[in-house]
Amino acid sequence: MKLKASLALAFGLTAFGAHAATELVIATVNNGHMIEMQKLSKNFEAANPGITLKWVTLEEGVLRQRVTTDIATKGGQFDIMTIGMYEAPIWGKKGWLQELKTDAAYDADDLLPAIRNGLSVNGKLFAAPFYGESSMLMYRKDLADKVGVTVPERPTWALIKDLAAKVHDPKNGVYGICLRGKPGWGDNMAFLSTLVNTYGGQWFDMQWKPQIDSKPWKDAITFYVDLLKNYGPPGSSANSFNEILALTNAGKCGMWIDATIAASFVSDPKQSKVADKMAFAQAPTAVTPKGANWLWSWNLAIPAGSQKVEAAQKFISWATSKDYIQLVAKTNGWANVPTGTRKSTYASAEFQKAARFASAEKTAIDSANPTDSTLPKSPYVGVQFAAIPEFQAIGITVGQQMSAALAGKTTVDAALKASQTAADREMKKAGYYK
Repeated sequence: MKLKASLALAFGLTAFGAHAATELVIATVNNGHMIEMQKLSKNFEAANPGITLKWVTLEEGVLRQRVTTDIATKGGQFDIMTIGMYEAPIWGKKGWLQELKTDAAYDADDLLPAIRNGLSVNGKLFAAPFYGESSMLMYRKDLADKVGVTVPERPTWALIKDLAAKVHDPKNGVYGICLRGKPGWGDNMAFLSTLVNTYGGQWFDMQWKPQIDSKPWKDAITFYVDLLKNYGPPGSSANSFNEILALTNAGKCGMWIDATIAASFVSDPKQSKVADKMAFAQAPTAVTPKGANWLWSWNLAIPAGSQKVEAAQKFISWATSKDYIQLVAKTNGWANVPTGTRKSTYASAEFQKAARFASAEKTAIDSANPTDSTLPKSPYVGVQFAAIPEFQAIGITVGQQMSAALAGKTTVDAALKASQTAADREMKKAGYYK
């Protein structure tokens, strides 16, 4: 009883407020972890009879559009929004989100520091992480062993190129390496930003001038285009996460560098033909380890001006708690819990046993630093994106140019030049400089 009372007080719930009928409208993304949350949320409703939940489930692009429009116009359609690590600090800074107040039972100190920092502004938490990820190398250890290459924990891009050349065997349906090529700020540019970072590049210098026509960008993109042209699958410029996941699970990719969340799929014998042959390492580096692996999370947040803050906060606390992770483990097994958010998950012996990628995933997340992800000093927060409103438009345009270069429709030089011009125009228009 004492614990319930303290929780009620911590969330500012009066006896009346707890029992008044409150409907929470929750906008969320249609991925596996979120769909599971909806199924399990009947447990929350049973424990909180005064609160009912209404779900609006959308695909990622539509979700972003709907929640961005709603919050910018103060539409009030949603009581809880699923947002990314890109939006959280921008919207928190603008005063568009309610600060999340947590109590001792929630244990905010258990959140992984890199994730918590990425969702905070001036030490205040504006979104709670439901699951987080970094990027990592996933590779066929059987093929590497066959050609006598040992992959270290933190490989270089030079070693990756060498291994790709040795295992590339298209006649037998194996491609040396698979990487994203489909255009989009969250598609090919998520991967390419990390490649540029480790080559010593950045999106903007300290004066907010775009750096896309710089030497590190040219070196990184030239390397990428050559690598996929020589050792990648045909049609790489149309491939993103789902396409490459299908190729990898079919045993057609010697290597894949992408989201750590993929590790649970490629090592699952129900989904992957090569589950027992997959091994994991850190994302490759070139001239610097900075920004080589990205950082992302899907998070729950409350719009500022919400009339249902107490109830919304109560649900967010439940859905992102240690107890929720235990509930998923009990219901679906430890291999299926949402990862990338809490230290306690990785400390669990059951989780480590179920997820052999666990330590590599945690190392990747811990080493990602959104406030210091580039070799030269940068003015922006974010590893594979810059947390400014103008970045989405810039990232989409640059992504289209990079995809065209990969498809051979333009040269790397021409793609970089066009990207620099477009980014410069956007930043001038937004008033960053004249």
